[in-house]
Amino acid sequence: MAFDYLDSPADAKKLEKFQRKVKIVSAGGTFLDGFDLTIIAVAMPLILRQWSISPGEQSFLTASAIIGSFIGAAWLGRLTDSFGRKAMITIDLIAFVLFAVLTAVAPNVLWLIVFRFLLGIGIGADYPISATLVSEFSSTKNRGKQGTFLAAMWFVGAVVAYLSGILFAPLGDHAWRYMFLLGAILALIIFLFRIGLPESPRWLVSKGREKEAQDVIFNITGSKVELKPEPKTKKVPLSLLFSKKLIKRTIFVSGFWFCYSTSYYGISMYTPTILSAFTQGDLHKTYVASSIVSILGLCGAIIGMNLVERWGRRPLLITSFAGLTAGLAVLTFNPHPTLVFLVVLFSIAVLFANMGGGILNFVYPTELFPTSLRAGASGFATSVSRIGSIMGVLVFPNVVAVWGNSAALGVFAGVALIGLLITYTLAPETKGIKLEEINAEFETAKDLN
Repeated sequence: MAFDYLDSPADAKKLEKFQRKVKIVSAGGTFLDGFDLTIIAVAMPLILRQWSISPGEQSFLTASAIIGSFIGAAWLGRLTDSFGRKAMITIDLIAFVLFAVLTAVAPNVLWLIVFRFLLGIGIGADYPISATLVSEFSSTKNRGKQGTFLAAMWFVGAVVAYLSGILFAPLGDHAWRYMFLLGAILALIIFLFRIGLPESPRWLVSKGREKEAQDVIFNITGSKVELKPEPKTKKVPLSLLFSKKLIKRTIFVSGFWFCYSTSYYGISMYTPTILSAFTQGDLHKTYVASSIVSILGLCGAIIGMNLVERWGRRPLLITSFAGLTAGLAVLTFNPHPTLVFLVVLFSIAVLFANMGGGILNFVYPTELFPTSLRAGASGFATSVSRIGSIMGVLVFPNVVAVWGNSAALGVFAGVALIGLLITYTLAPETKGIKLEEINAEFETAKDLN
């Protein structure tokens, strides 16, 4: 069944206004993801000044939210297919507000790790929830751009995290608490805007609620449509992601996202730590240099967002991994870089990384799987990517301690090369194809086997 009302609505302006609202309030969640995952890198130098923390505690503190996001993506992403997009996208923000406040008032490092872990569950859940909702409300011609906008806002959040470091650092020992509290305030604002979103008509139809879906469509497009019931099926098990017809898609989506996350998080979570050695401990210079890298990463996401419907998904992702691999390789073979050289090469690496891998992780997972598995598949891929993020965060300091920065960057260059090979071998092109056409062969659970 094709949802043609999104491509030729009775009231185009009304639909565009609604799609803009969905895109912005959903992107608010990914903005918070970028802010909350990056802010720990910004706050860490200040936390280390205030508390005596062992290297092991520092690693767990850095990784705690990422570990939580692994659980949130795998668990709550699947619940989105069961209970709906609207319910989960609203509830998810409650976790952002609550646990961001608790991190700001944490009495010691143990509680900070716990609260960051719980915050991470909400972060992980938001990836499949927001991406799925935006994809299902987008028209065919702009679905890629809508999804990549969502991803680009992650990097806006990361930039704001660094800017908040510059802003709050002069406030003394408790400056890091104000940074975390800012995240809670931003989450509360976004939560209030999310309350009014309707449920996805595609999800409603998949649950046999055609009348509700028709009402939603009329309210947002002015089009009166008659939706036929979909064949009734039992709950589709997530294990079907590994069926003969879906296994290649699952490997591709999970594989490229894993490789991107391992390389990107390994670099970005320690950018201030690496650069601080070249600024003689000057916190302001460190934050400014890190902000430059983060801003270039955002520029990469913006470039990709504007190329995704021109170039297509596949060539954009291939170019992204090729540039990331080359940038990290150059860093690997320069064991004694200057600060300027590091900033330039880090910037090039994250620009290429975010141009494809950093934004198409919000597009491909929502395009390559049918409605009954869409959020669950996206959640599974997100959880696999979180394993990569955790590895990047935990492996980097240990490799540096034994073999130095160059060896650690060489590891990430190798992972990026694997991502390039996975993409070249398995990436399909989905530009300009309707979701129902991409997944036409998967109408029932039986078809997935």
